[in-house]
Amino acid sequence: MELPVAVQQALGDSAAGVSLRNANQVQPQHRLRMVLLNDSEGNLQAICRRDDLLDLEALNKQLGRDLRMMQRREQVRVRQRSGLQELPALPSLTGWPTVIDQRVDDLESVALELADQKLAIMMPAADFRQLTAKAERHDFAVDTDTISVNLDNHGADRDQLHSALKKFTGLRIQQRLEDTLELPPLPETAQRIIHLRVNPNAVMGDLVDVVESDPSLAAQVVSWASSSFYAAAGQVRSVHDAVSRVLGFDLVMNLAMGLALGRALKHPKDHPDGYVDYWQQAIWQAQSAGILASMMPRGRRPMFGLAYLAGLLHNFGHLVLAQVFPPHFKLVCRSLEVNPHIDSSVIEHYLLGITREQISAQLMENWGMPDEVTLAIRYQKNPTYDGPHSDYARLLWLGRQLLTERGVALGAGKLADASVYEELGLDREAVEEQFDVLVNSKDSIMTMAGMMGQGL
Repeated sequence: MELPVAVQQALGDSAAGVSLRNANQVQPQHRLRMVLLNDSEGNLQAICRRDDLLDLEALNKQLGRDLRMMQRREQVRVRQRSGLQELPALPSLTGWPTVIDQRVDDLESVALELADQKLAIMMPAADFRQLTAKAERHDFAVDTDTISVNLDNHGADRDQLHSALKKFTGLRIQQRLEDTLELPPLPETAQRIIHLRVNPNAVMGDLVDVVESDPSLAAQVVSWASSSFYAAAGQVRSVHDAVSRVLGFDLVMNLAMGLALGRALKHPKDHPDGYVDYWQQAIWQAQSAGILASMMPRGRRPMFGLAYLAGLLHNFGHLVLAQVFPPHFKLVCRSLEVNPHIDSSVIEHYLLGITREQISAQLMENWGMPDEVTLAIRYQKNPTYDGPHSDYARLLWLGRQLLTERGVALGAGKLADASVYEELGLDREAVEEQFDVLVNSKDSIMTMAGMMGQGL
């Protein structure tokens, strides 16, 4: 197969010494990636090993700049000019100033991926060093294998959180987490809903009373029930009508809980470019958890409402991080942008010493949320967790992988193997079909997310 013209020109005389391989046959540590950055001083491209974490803060300190990921529309224009869907790690494709991580020069050979053809250009490292002789060398990438994320020990989370707070905020550590973090108490509406949940004698009228006591929440419940997402027959005229005829007791309880908690914290203006927003993530994961729970064998099926609520609140830690670590939340956002292949838990642990899953689970525990929800949120990134309520955590993990596989921008994902389906008693083919249907209803999900956001 012939190399694209732009790539041949970028390789120059080195083109004669390269070989092409199937990208799947190349060892991961030899693959390189090129990240397009810019700031007020201009454009810059950074090259590092593909799987390493690009430490943007370290690079900016070394260069005395304020670089961040180039906006996506600008990246598209750069790729279009070269006629490539993705740019391999060849600086002369753009001609911009280039920095290369020192670890690249330690390799014996490098692989420059051609994503369009699923091929890789193999080249001796000495040739690559000669080809990139004008680039600056710096130490700005981290081997992710050296970052140990605490996925297993929920009991140690509080200590890690306190350590992170000491390191980054200098706050005096107090006994109660909510005091230390200066977070608001559990909202009154959410408190009343929790009381309803644990009351075996609760009836629909009790829930209607709670919802109607919050005018903005009542308006939203009626709007949800009236939306095309539920295709209700006839006009929805009241909260009672919405609960009894369209949405049902359990769904209204959990949507109201998710909204009440979402309003408890200020939503940050900053956001990692390329990811769907908070409420879209919440609705995608709530729907996926509900689907998976309903498809599990009847004898071990989790409670639909708690699975749905865990999905709705799975990313609550995003809001908590923004409030607890405001100066560093920006660093997390920028690092997520330049490291889309690395899970947020790895990035957050590297930058902060704690993850959003750990910090939100601690808060949920303090607020007295159901253990099923708290543990699902805490262990959603750990498919091997086998402690209490592990099925709820696995549902969130599997739902995330299935959604990212279908192009929903929730962050880094990976393929789920057959064992995960077997452990949950799920029919893989049936699940795949249901998720195809779910993702094809993207417009309805967006509408629901928009309604949730309007309640802020």
